[in-house]
Amino acid sequence: MPQLRLALNQIDSTVGDLAGNAEAIVHWTRHAAGQGAHLVAFPEMALTGYPVEDLALRSSFVEASRTALRGLARRLADEGFGRLPVVVGYLDRSERAEPRLGRPAGSPENAAAVLYGGEVVLRFAKHHLPNYGVFDEYRYFVQGDTLPVVRVHGVDVALAICEDLWQEGGRVPAARSARAGLLLSVNASPYERNKDDTRLELVRKRAREAGCVTAYLAMTGGQDDLVFDGDSIVVDAAGEVIARAPQFVEGSVVLDLELPAADPGARDGAAHGQRVDDGLRIDRVVLSEEPLPAYEPELLGGYAHRLDDDEEIYSALVIGLRAYVAKNGFRSVLVGLSGGIDSALVAAIACDALGADDVYGVSMPSKYSSDHSRGDAAELARRTGLHFRTVSIEPMFDAYMGALGLTGLAEENLQSRLRGTMLMALSNQEGHLVLAPGNKSELAVGYSTLYGDSVGAFGPIKDVYKSTVFRLARWRNRAAEDRGQTPPIPESSISKPPSAELRPGQVDTDSLPDYEVLDAILSLYVDQDQGRDAIVAAGFDEELVTRTLRMVDGAEYKRRQYPPGTKISAKGFGKDRRLPITNRWRETPLR
Repeated sequence: MPQLRLALNQIDSTVGDLAGNAEAIVHWTRHAAGQGAHLVAFPEMALTGYPVEDLALRSSFVEASRTALRGLARRLADEGFGRLPVVVGYLDRSERAEPRLGRPAGSPENAAAVLYGGEVVLRFAKHHLPNYGVFDEYRYFVQGDTLPVVRVHGVDVALAICEDLWQEGGRVPAARSARAGLLLSVNASPYERNKDDTRLELVRKRAREAGCVTAYLAMTGGQDDLVFDGDSIVVDAAGEVIARAPQFVEGSVVLDLELPAADPGARDGAAHGQRVDDGLRIDRVVLSEEPLPAYEPELLGGYAHRLDDDEEIYSALVIGLRAYVAKNGFRSVLVGLSGGIDSALVAAIACDALGADDVYGVSMPSKYSSDHSRGDAAELARRTGLHFRTVSIEPMFDAYMGALGLTGLAEENLQSRLRGTMLMALSNQEGHLVLAPGNKSELAVGYSTLYGDSVGAFGPIKDVYKSTVFRLARWRNRAAEDRGQTPPIPESSISKPPSAELRPGQVDTDSLPDYEVLDAILSLYVDQDQGRDAIVAAGFDEELVTRTLRMVDGAEYKRRQYPPGTKISAKGFGKDRRLPITNRWRETPLR
């Protein structure tokens, strides 16, 4: 059987940085060539970054992408890689851009190309366009209608883009009809909890359907609220894993494959230009007909260590924050440290993402702040090594109260808003990016103060329920102990009852149910879109469900003003959950 050394480069691209992304592609192509690769691949839209959102509708950006692709092809040839086929994702447009109702202006395409000999020898657009969750690809792109097949050293390689594997039909059965020896899919698949298991089973299933070795190459890194976890996978035609890349790590998987020889006659309707499954037209390019001389395989893949659930989530939060800070030109972050569990976890994530020397913490006690909370904030700073200062808000609070005479909730929220004002003042003065410490449970029920604890440019734990916050804090401390390091989070921050400390003796359970129960209800309502009756039928108290759902529905205006934050669930408070602020529908009529 013919042999082929495949290089899968799971890299971190930045949206809009065409020059920087091209430089990374050249760098990793150089690395792959040094490893003796015969075919090199990069993720979906690696040249432009992903997702480009409305940049896809801007003709100047589309043309810049097309120009950058041609320039990349020439540069690879100039550097001596002209005889090495390179598959690259980018933004293109259809050459048949007929204006039509419902068709994106300019007919942009989520596309990929094969670069060879200094030229773009094959172009193709994603066939299946996702339009759920965070994806809006029917808004931005037109569909591709080909099955691209490139013949490399006597092996027919069918090509696909991300959703082409996630949906039934299309390029997967077409690859079988074309008798491809390898199905290569380039992807930018965002991370969410447990998706790695789903992804593995998907690739195994599609390989059996395609009847050939299937390689699933994924992006890594972060873009706004999305994180990409890598986890590239190669399986054989029976669905057995040949290789699996690390999670959340930029790098290259290079492996030797033995693959079926291309069918010289391309029989059964699979010749160039003919139609196969779903009406796809074969677009075949032959780069090298003859197989390579037989060689002893040296690179046999391997199965990278898998992260457990808590480590996986924590890693995603670290990567998401690191990418947001770096890609938006910031160098340091500022965290308000209350001594509580949320700000403690955010500070630990920030130290792991950026290094403690670029993390600044400030304690802003009021007359209601307990001694143990002040002490826990200082102890966290000591354990992590972050920069720390204490600035009391009491003089400011007294001045406001003297001028306004506030009472009740207005008085309580004033403290939070003074802290938010102080954080933004320090941000303006010193150039730090402020991190908002709110968690998903609080955001869901509106247990947060607008322009107070919601102040910040990024919310690292925005998509993390409170019960998971506790679990991650415990995991992070155990991980430190296992490595012989000092646990970053004081035990008392984990063990004491959660409290905003806005009045004497206040605890969260004064206003909210136990977080384990609350989070279970929220998961059904927010993440799974279950209605009131279904949640009650699942065993939850009817009155509690009714009260919780009313809190969630009434807090939409607050959530809309909260900063972005790393998405780790199937449905976060962002692009994938879009509800009107002005909305009189309720699961239970107001009484």
